Amino acid sequence: MAEFLTSFAVLVGVYAVFALGLNVQWGYTGLFNIGVAGFFALGAYAAALLTIRPPLSAQGEDYLFSGDLARRMESIPVIGALDLWFLIALAAAAAAGGAVALAVGAITIRLRDDYLAIATLGIAESVRLVFLNERWLTNGSRGVYTIPPVFEGLVEPHNYDRVYLGIVIVIFAALFCLVRVLLRSPWGRALQAIREDEATAEASGKHVFRFKLQAFTLGAVIMSIGGALFAFNIRAISPQTFTPLLGTFIIWAMLITGGSGRLYGPIVGALVVWGIWSGSQFLPNILDALPAFIGDPLAGVLDALGLPNVRFFAIGVLMTLVLLYAPDGVTPWLSRLRERWARPPPPPTPTLALTSPPPGARSASSFPSHPIVIPA
Repeated sequence: MAEFLTSFAVLVGVYAVFALGLNVQWGYTGLFNIGVAGFFALGAYAAALLTIRPPLSAQGEDYLFSGDLARRMESIPVIGALDLWFLIALAAAAAAGGAVALAVGAITIRLRDDYLAIATLGIAESVRLVFLNERWLTNGSRGVYTIPPVFEGLVEPHNYDRVYLGIVIVIFAALFCLVRVLLRSPWGRALQAIREDEATAEASGKHVFRFKLQAFTLGAVIMSIGGALFAFNIRAISPQTFTPLLGTFIIWAMLITGGSGRLYGPIVGALVVWGIWSGSQFLPNILDALPAFIGDPLAGVLDALGLPNVRFFAIGVLMTLVLLYAPDGVTPWLSRLRERWARPPPPPTPTLALTSPPPGARSASSFPSHPIVIPA
């Protein structure tokens, strides 16, 4: 159980990085990017190709380029001992994603809403198909499966997930603090002004295109770093990993669930959505524990639909409920709940004690109710 929780926390952190980048683009700038899978793939493959060993033709490996960064730097005293090549791989992934985003954004960022969404989706599919068909570059559909682990000589294999969880937390915290500082600066306030009313922001002297391009590039850089973290966690990637459903839809579901435009929304959304995704694998065990007259029909439905379809259905139901009853996401609702529990109880209302009148005093009921007329 501890191993499952550790791997679960690692993937929550990785997907929180993706949602953080999407939050910069959509939540704070209003850029409708549904090509997240493209930057996901760019970051993963850039980091992987820079660190994998040379190809072996006897094993059917057709790619021509391999950086073999881990082996080349192992003789350097500090970098090799601490596996700092990992940071170089992350930087390369960020540079690849940022360069593509800058080139693509310069062409498509002027498109609005639906047109920008269609353009980014097409670009993401183009990236995936290039990785699928160009075997000389990425080994085609077989993928890349010799990605080296971080701290291979310093950490026992059974402790690798725990150490990698710490790495993911540190990198996410650094990205989170960077985004928080930027969004609270004049640059971030300009992005929010563009999101609320682009015409007014432009009339006030803001260079809307430049701000949008910067936000689009920053979000893509963060997503590419998330792709590299994903690659070093799984250590085997293929183009089938970066489909629109797994590489875009689930990340949008996390952001909507947590709350777009909310700083802590990506964390909450990743935890909730990935909790549903991962927890659904225990459905067969839960159904087996139920009485036969309840569990057997439900198990038949589960077998007929398939577990992946049930997962997507559950996430779709979650998004529908969030949009209907919590359109701002779960994060504001949790904040209100926390404030309600943290608020001290109100002081008791003072009450006046009713006492009997002293002996000889006249009660209010003994006074005449009719008006007293004083003669002139």
